[in-house]
Amino acid sequence: MTRTDDEATAHAWAALGGRAELVERVSYEGASGVLPARLPVRELARASVGVCSLAAAELLARRGTRPLSAVRVHEGAVATAFVSERHLRVDGRAPASFAPLSGFWRAADGWVRTHANYPHHRARLLAALGVPDTGDDRVLAGRLSDELATRPARSVQETVYAAGGLAVAVAPAPVPPDSAPPLVETRQVEGDGPRTLPAAALPAGGVRVLDLTRVIAGPVATRTLALLGADVLRVDPPRLLEDGDAHADTGFGKRSTLLDLSAPSDRSVFDALLGSADVVLTGYRPGALDRYGLAPDALSAGRPGLIVAQLCAWGWSGPWASRRGFDSLVQAASGIAAIESAADGMPGVLPAQALDHATGYLLAAAVLRALADRQTSGGGRQLRLSLAGTASWLLHGIRPAPLAGDAHEPRSWLARTASPYGVLDHALPPVRYDGSPRDWARPPGKWGTDLPVWN
Repeated sequence: MTRTDDEATAHAWAALGGRAELVERVSYEGASGVLPARLPVRELARASVGVCSLAAAELLARRGTRPLSAVRVHEGAVATAFVSERHLRVDGRAPASFAPLSGFWRAADGWVRTHANYPHHRARLLAALGVPDTGDDRVLAGRLSDELATRPARSVQETVYAAGGLAVAVAPAPVPPDSAPPLVETRQVEGDGPRTLPAAALPAGGVRVLDLTRVIAGPVATRTLALLGADVLRVDPPRLLEDGDAHADTGFGKRSTLLDLSAPSDRSVFDALLGSADVVLTGYRPGALDRYGLAPDALSAGRPGLIVAQLCAWGWSGPWASRRGFDSLVQAASGIAAIESAADGMPGVLPAQALDHATGYLLAAAVLRALADRQTSGGGRQLRLSLAGTASWLLHGIRPAPLAGDAHEPRSWLARTASPYGVLDHALPPVRYDGSPRDWARPPGKWGTDLPVWN
């Protein structure tokens, strides 16, 4: 069964500033049993991939390569890609998902959600709560549980955040939409005339992207831009290590280098890269990069026509804007975990890290749309998206619209590729338009091992 009149797709496309009549070119092929949840997760997933596919087709047409093509997205491909980190196998090994000290815990008056996947977050969580680190997470889980049961949930949240750790009180009901950030924020920056990209085989062919993002949402966006032809160079600080399995999942098509922006020599290299970049994507907390002179206005002023795309967890204003966050924490704090709770009252989770993945495809779509508009109107763009904005859309802006289809078979959307990490079993890209790539151009290289140069 196919569907072309999808409300969620129309809403997302309007938020991206796209022409309303183009949505008619998007259709979906259903798959049964995908992304089951109380909330309309499958509708969120297919719409985010649908508008990304449409934005790719639009940019290709704006470049004069071919007329605007139809977009036909398969829910099976979308569902598989939305849990790509779970399908990943490295030489047959399944990566670990959440660490033992990450999860839901009973508090004295409710529930809290912790995130301790990275060693520094784990250490700060334990220190904040006065739990000595014995090194044995199975024992520590019991001690952490006992400690949290004596404290109010919001007290835990504030104590852990003050220590640089990550914990949130689980909201008992959805956060009202008027307190959430918009789905997409776009600002045009005045500048020179149109910056016309020539015809190319792929929508983002020849586009240079500096990727300053981490974990899932930002890397999904840049993985998608690389699929569509962009030269993507991920830049990380040497001291902030990335999980190898995470990079194996999201590093397809990209290169990865390490630069210390506080070191003059590395900063000079970065500035040279920036001098010929078309797009800069950042995934750090609002203001975190300002001390390096990388605030959006400074970037726009130094490179006319630049597209600056920012991603954060909690939005761009309010008391939580400066806090770190992850998909699981935003699910807990937004009310999603309460809606998806089990019969015994324990908070639940979505069937995928859907806020991360959906925001990643929306972010890629926003960049593609900005490139398309820049073809005719010139100037630069500043784009802002957040996990909290996507969460609010899921909670308040999407109505269930299930599609019938054949039983979902993930194996149809998986492939096997040799890589420097080993043999990878991985999800195929879900983005579809006439002539779109069916697989990634190249496997992920080892994190941080590429030279800081453009191809």
